Amino acid sequence: MATKKLAQQDLLETIFSSDEDDLDPNDSSAMTLIEHLEELRKRIFFSIIALVITSIAAFVFRNQIVYLLSLPLPTGQSDVIGHKLVVTGITEGFTVFLMISVAAGFIIALPFILYQVWAFISPGLLEKEKKYAVPFIMVGIVLFAAGIALGYIVLRYPVEWLVTFASDSFTELVTAGSYFTFVAFFLLAFGIVFEIPLVLTFLAQIDLISSKTLIKKRAASHVGMWIASTFLTPGADLYSPIFLGVAMSCLFELTIIFIKIIKK
Repeated sequence: MATKKLAQQDLLETIFSSDEDDLDPNDSSAMTLIEHLEELRKRIFFSIIALVITSIAAFVFRNQIVYLLSLPLPTGQSDVIGHKLVVTGITEGFTVFLMISVAAGFIIALPFILYQVWAFISPGLLEKEKKYAVPFIMVGIVLFAAGIALGYIVLRYPVEWLVTFASDSFTELVTAGSYFTFVAFFLLAFGIVFEIPLVLTFLAQIDLISSKTLIKKRAASHVGMWIASTFLTPGADLYSPIFLGVAMSCLFELTIIFIKIIKK
């Protein structure tokens, strides 16, 4: 009986001593809650600084950006459309330029912001998970840029449909605020949708999903994505949901292939 108690006591001492030996006071993953909050504050501060710098740089080239974003507008519909957009307030012109500069600045600063996100979460990851950091960030940037590019190509279809829909009954005065807000949400929707492979692959890496799960849910996923494409694309034109739906379906199938390759 005494031997059994001594054996249990030795087992408990081994467990607790091994836990204490594993704790490294210099390990960044062993930070307290206050230290985690301080680290989060620092990363957010760096991201804001980067966003401010890139937004200022974009503001310098605001006229070129506005010209580029105005190209999808149809021409020849009225004296206003195809020339200059309308502002309805004394501050609206500056506000629109500011909004466009911040949006462009965010896109430019996205690599640095993603790095700050990685720097915050990396202490809690394993070494085998950390080695995927740079590829994940690069792929995320490429996918987001591809989504923005496709959205810009498709943009002229919903814009043309919305502008010409009631042109026979009304005089179209397209305000700068409404137009660029529409453009920002439209391009952002495409950019976010193109991050689907990255998100699903990450979930597969932490064993929350698998390629077998995606294959099993393939039919329902495609139906859901095509339904979502009709809500994510403002306007009632036929082309935008088709472009987005095809892109989402292709990305979903590519994700299955990526997960199989990475798991191997």
